[in-house]
Amino acid sequence: MALSPRRRRRYSRAVQYVVFVLVVAVIAANANWGQLHNQFLQADLAGQLFPQIITVALRNTVVYTVAGFTFGLLVGVVVALMRLSSVTPYRWAATLYIELFRGLPALIVFILIGVAIPLAFPGFQIPGGTTGKVALALGLVAAAYMAETIRAGIQAVPRGQLEAARSLGFSHGRAMRSIVIPQAFRIVIPPMANEFVLLFKDSSLVLFLGVTLSERELTAFGRNLASQTANSTPILVSGLCYLLLTVPLGYAARWLERRGARSR
Repeated sequence: MALSPRRRRRYSRAVQYVVFVLVVAVIAANANWGQLHNQFLQADLAGQLFPQIITVALRNTVVYTVAGFTFGLLVGVVVALMRLSSVTPYRWAATLYIELFRGLPALIVFILIGVAIPLAFPGFQIPGGTTGKVALALGLVAAAYMAETIRAGIQAVPRGQLEAARSLGFSHGRAMRSIVIPQAFRIVIPPMANEFVLLFKDSSLVLFLGVTLSERELTAFGRNLASQTANSTPILVSGLCYLLLTVPLGYAARWLERRGARSR
């Protein structure tokens, strides 16, 4: 007797659940929980990280992320408008920028900012110190992705919005600033929130710029203490601090996406 499609789906789900439980059971049975506890779950060592991991490392991580996102957003808007410009050199320059910084790993951009600029321009200091360097490196990479997101948002706004504004006497620039771009940002808020989460994690690359003790972010903070104590508990605590912000941000991004979909 042939099974109905509904029953086949039910049996398929049951088999998948059983396989999942078996895999988890095998992994749990073979893991060396004693070694994991000794290496990652030393409560007394974890307690010693506070409050410095919050007041210094987490604070620096947030500052670096916000600075990079702000700079990237400003550059991204300009590049997106250049990408849509009727002036051919602007479109070429914007396309070159996007392809370059989307193709380069963020690590290479950090190294170029920290090493190449001082070698090319002796005596020149990037304003803002370490925060300025991180904002520049993160912002250059983020702007390439944001530019394409913003461009897609602008193109998603009905053409009639711009034409209606022009018929009311708005200049093209004023119509873009007052009518089109605000609507485009409403469309692109969810992917921009996801970009912020990605920048939050990429801020860990600041360690390649060489930072002082007071400038360490979460990854550098955890790595330094792990090397000093020969224990990985600081790494685990640093990772949990990342999750304290990235998980709520992820939920916020999905909520904004659902809200935007309902409004559209």
